[in-house]
Amino acid sequence: MTTAHEDPDALAHSERLQALIRDEIRAAGGAIPFSRFMELALYAPGLGYYSAGAIKFGREGDFVTAPELGALFAECVAEAVAPVLRGIGEDAWFVELGGGSGRFAEHAIGRLLAIDAMPARYAILEPSADLRERQRAHLERRLPPAAFDRVAWLDGPVQTRWRGVLFANEVIDALPTPRFALRGGEVYEEHVALDAQGAFAIVDRPADALLAAAVRHVERQLDAPFADGYRSELLPQLPYWVQAVIGGLQAGALLFVDYGHPRREYYLPQRTGGTLRAFRRHQLREDVLAHAGLQDLTASVDFTALAEAGTGAGFEFAGYCNQASFLIGNGLAQRLAEHEARAPDEAARYALRQQVKTLTHPDAMGERFQAMGFARDTEFGHAFLAGDLSHRL
Repeated sequence: MTTAHEDPDALAHSERLQALIRDEIRAAGGAIPFSRFMELALYAPGLGYYSAGAIKFGREGDFVTAPELGALFAECVAEAVAPVLRGIGEDAWFVELGGGSGRFAEHAIGRLLAIDAMPARYAILEPSADLRERQRAHLERRLPPAAFDRVAWLDGPVQTRWRGVLFANEVIDALPTPRFALRGGEVYEEHVALDAQGAFAIVDRPADALLAAAVRHVERQLDAPFADGYRSELLPQLPYWVQAVIGGLQAGALLFVDYGHPRREYYLPQRTGGTLRAFRRHQLREDVLAHAGLQDLTASVDFTALAEAGTGAGFEFAGYCNQASFLIGNGLAQRLAEHEARAPDEAARYALRQQVKTLTHPDAMGERFQAMGFARDTEFGHAFLAGDLSHRL
């Protein structure tokens, strides 16, 4: 529904994207998989939510990620990966998937420099040309010239042989995800079609062999088959995505931070509609088909599937814990103390404590967000010594 305060330019932008999606639906014979709708809504060149120029991150955008709160999150990640980077030596790379506003890179690089663990190259794989330019401008303003010279932007995964760390914060939740439904014991896939008025509408089509097999794989690990009418998300392409983003990584670590659940909690019988949701202006929106290009679409991560994908790619499982445990285990108290000691006044110290509360409190990010790591020819288990949750996978 259009409200009086909607920006006419934003609505016109959304209508252009909707027209592109309608054309694709018609060209496909009347329906496209929901995953394709999500891909276009988020990533269509120049029109998708992450491809266009609107502010996404921070208090002026649609959501706040951990790096937007301040320096503590990025500095704890830097502490976690520093032993890996030092062990690899002078040719180490750090590859960040999706650089957001650039604030994570700013604070991570600052800490890596401070603890003598700065890699030879800090690379950001950022598909959005608009975000790439914002990141570049932000980092050029904030970093010493010698550090900025080590930052590079990638058009795709590093295909040459490399060693180092691959890091992704809130990336997997934004991968275009298929949606499945059980009807009469058979697996269907949600598609997006057009109703009589030309509006987007969900319809079910028989699932292809890949999605159907993935659903049956999940069912075998649960206590009972999915009930008739059950709907949720599943990423059968996750193993292929992990393999792709690793590129030519020969030795090092993978670190993923995102919101989600281990498989048995993800597919609880009572979670009959899945985890897919939309966010706009910090508000949860029920209609995931509305305002294409103006709202974020996201689904929680099945961390059991991520564990399968990482080990399937030839890496050793290093650990799994919630975000609070990960940050506490990687120096959060020490980082907070140092920042408080440098804070100019009590208001700044209060802001730091609020940052910690948001990052670690169970009702905020502390338990909803989780961290998982993998390693190849290096040791990374030290990063997950606090609050190990691998038994829940």
